[in-house]
Amino acid sequence: MFAIFTQFADWLTYSIFGLSPDSKLGDAVHFFIEDVSKIYALLIVMIYVVALLRASLNVERVRDYLSGKNRGIGYLLGSGFGAITPFCSCSSIPVFLGFTSAGIPVGITMSFLLTSPLINEVAILLLMSLLGWKFTLLYVVIGISVGTLGGFFLDSIKAERWLQSFAAKALAQGQQNDQTNHSQTATAMSLAQRHEFAKDETLEIFSRVWKWVIIGVGLGAALHGFVPDGWIEQYLGDGQWWSVPAAVLLGIPLYSNATGVIPVMESLIINGLPIGTTLAFCMSTVAASFPEFILLKQVMQWRLLATVFLLLLVSFTVVGWIFNAFSSFL
Repeated sequence: MFAIFTQFADWLTYSIFGLSPDSKLGDAVHFFIEDVSKIYALLIVMIYVVALLRASLNVERVRDYLSGKNRGIGYLLGSGFGAITPFCSCSSIPVFLGFTSAGIPVGITMSFLLTSPLINEVAILLLMSLLGWKFTLLYVVIGISVGTLGGFFLDSIKAERWLQSFAAKALAQGQQNDQTNHSQTATAMSLAQRHEFAKDETLEIFSRVWKWVIIGVGLGAALHGFVPDGWIEQYLGDGQWWSVPAAVLLGIPLYSNATGVIPVMESLIINGLPIGTTLAFCMSTVAASFPEFILLKQVMQWRLLATVFLLLLVSFTVVGWIFNAFSSFL
């Protein structure tokens, strides 16, 4: 699906810029070009599609189902939707904005956002072939559990009060109870009107976040290309209790998606890093990276950003300890 972005990055990095694919600089530049182009395309397409659906469908009915007596199911559905969507952490953010604008509770939206970068169908197939079905099943269960429980926790502390003003305003507008008027308006809108609404929404949101994509992915690409080979295995391979939180902290400055991190996971395990420590490091790299939080800062205040950050760090550390403790059964 995303091969065109890889091919574009290959052409620009190796043919036009003349960089070597075996060099650290070439690897970093290729990573930057591929991810920026992919995220920009996803931003434009997903914001437009979600806005078009908002103008066309009765989102209040969906919102009421997710936010009412079925709230617990809503967390699980949000997490499950995140698991089947092929988005990395940064490219999940347009959907987060769309959900917020539709009035879907923040906890359910965060269930999607927390799970989406951790799990996708390609990652599952790769894990199955590399590490077996037991590890893969546990990985999927843990990823969905992190999203579901994280969403419940964030709703419990009323995390919506810590959204940025424009996101909070969009959420409040989406949660207005004037369902009848909205339904009539959506039905009455022509295709041209819906297109104009979606186009305006896309331009407004894209204008807010495009530069943060450059900054965030640029930081991740620089660190991605210049971490010394073997460094992680050398210092974290003995399995001490502190190696798991250390691996989580080490993964934060890096950036990858669930598919790209699987070969790294295999390499670390082969080179002697314990399974739990490896998993904690890779989950941190995928779902708690600087690029993601730079982008999330555009829709979250510092309190919410810090809460989500600490929630992920604690979750990944506990997961790592559990996997290390029971690794002999995998």
